[in-house]
Amino acid sequence: MASLKEIKDRINSVNGTLKITSAMKMVATSKLRKAQGAIGNLLPYERQMHRILADLLTDGSAEAGGIYMAERPLKKAAIVAFASNTSLCGAFNSNAVRHFSEAVGRYKEKGLSEKDIIVFPIGKKMADAVSKMGFTPEGDYNRLADKPSYGEASALAARLMDMFTGREVDRIELVYTHCKSAATQIPVHETYLPVSLDQAVVQDEGNDGERQGKYDFIVEPDPSGVLETLLPKVLYLKIYAVLLDANAAEHAARMMAMQLATDNGNELLEEIRIQYNKQRQQEITNELQDIIGGTLDAS
Repeated sequence: MASLKEIKDRINSVNGTLKITSAMKMVATSKLRKAQGAIGNLLPYERQMHRILADLLTDGSAEAGGIYMAERPLKKAAIVAFASNTSLCGAFNSNAVRHFSEAVGRYKEKGLSEKDIIVFPIGKKMADAVSKMGFTPEGDYNRLADKPSYGEASALAARLMDMFTGREVDRIELVYTHCKSAATQIPVHETYLPVSLDQAVVQDEGNDGERQGKYDFIVEPDPSGVLETLLPKVLYLKIYAVLLDANAAEHAARMMAMQLATDNGNELLEEIRIQYNKQRQQEITNELQDIIGGTLDAS
């Protein structure tokens, strides 16, 4: 049976851990609010861009975006997979790696080998997993996992677009975690290129799945010219939006993990305190029995 000193040491240890988990939860909550604010500021602009894009494509100007909408036989593919740089966020990273592995499995079922799949890992945890799976990461984008930047996101998007238009790859897929709420993160597999008309219309749907009303735009100089300029900007914006979304999902997962750890720690602390009180009561009882026994012997 543990001594009172050993139980006290356990209580102090658990208290110290609780201070850490509580502090980490507060930090994650603060970062989550900041990330949600960034997404909230971006969403109206992104939705408006997609609505304009959907209207231009449905008006018969799709041929202007042909280089980004070209469907080709699948011989090579690229996957942009998002995770985090650090742990202590529950199953966030392991789930992200699992969904990436599932994406690779689907391509292998279509006849592609590992040499035919190019991987762009975002986040150190994903980069490590990609290397262990036998892939060579394309570049170092770990910084983007912590600090999403539109400049760096657009540079990555430009590289992906150049690879697609240069026929280095026939399809580019995004594998990331969507932050639906603070308690719910959803894995997403999304085709980045080629852009499809259905994909543009889906981006223009509301929460009820209904298409938003058609806008009466005056387009200058012509729809095709506007589409040639607009489509690359939408693709740049998409990578940045996914970065913000995945970053928010990471902070939400860490906040929930630290909340769970704090709750478990409090339960453990209560059990240890009960054990301490019982042990202390037993020792007092033993001392009283010794005193009473000594008194009786003396008499």
